[in-house]
Amino acid sequence: MRRIKQIFIFLLLTFVFPALASAAWWQFQDRPRSWRTADWSSSGVLSAERRRTEPAIFVMAARTGGLKGAFSVHSWIVVKKRGANNFDRYDKVGWGPPVRRNAYPADGRWYSNIPEIVHAVRGDAAEALIPQIEAAIRAYPYSANGSYRIWPGPNSNSFVAHVLRSVPELDASMPPNAIGRDFVPGLASFAWSAEGRDIHASLGGLIGFAAGARSGLELHFLGLVAGLDVLKPALKIPGFGRVDLLQRAVAGPADGQTD
Repeated sequence: MRRIKQIFIFLLLTFVFPALASAAWWQFQDRPRSWRTADWSSSGVLSAERRRTEPAIFVMAARTGGLKGAFSVHSWIVVKKRGANNFDRYDKVGWGPPVRRNAYPADGRWYSNIPEIVHAVRGDAAEALIPQIEAAIRAYPYSANGSYRIWPGPNSNSFVAHVLRSVPELDASMPPNAIGRDFVPGLASFAWSAEGRDIHASLGGLIGFAAGARSGLELHFLGLVAGLDVLKPALKIPGFGRVDLLQRAVAGPADGQTD
């Protein structure tokens, strides 16, 4: 009984209390009450990228709407081919055909929330990876109508996670508060990523852990993530996401540079 009590207290302190704090914070945010009144227009985050002719890839994320916005972001992938005037944006959504191409502006607000660039690749490196990304999107196994499940997945974040796993050369990690990113089919999974030098273990995306150079140390519980990034010092707090302990450098436009 003592061990059970210790586990219970650990889960409360590590996952439940931070998630409740995030839910309380969310109630005081200025946000639309429904998708009908939300702003879905371009945020301007990628405005400078439109003037560049080099290829580029962006993993993007923004807080989602409703109560789930207290705990999770919605993520998507944007690509720009060499010389193209426009971007191609790929999302998975919970209505109609789930995998969408250019259904929204590339840097569009999501439920009025301004997105951030989670990861960027530009130049020759991006040009080499774009065909692999498009192939991974075509191969996504949950692209049929009705194949969206908000929790534990497969949802919008599960879709992006599939692409990142399929193209490890992107060297990208999703935000810790991208609920659904750790969804895997079946009861249990164990994977080793040589590129990211990471170990991932999961029970249906509900309970698991990740450890390695890319993930740092993460504990997963019911879609929430708590952990520590050592190489890029940051805390990973359920609901709140990644809290950087040092100012992060912003990627420049050089060929092959990533953020």
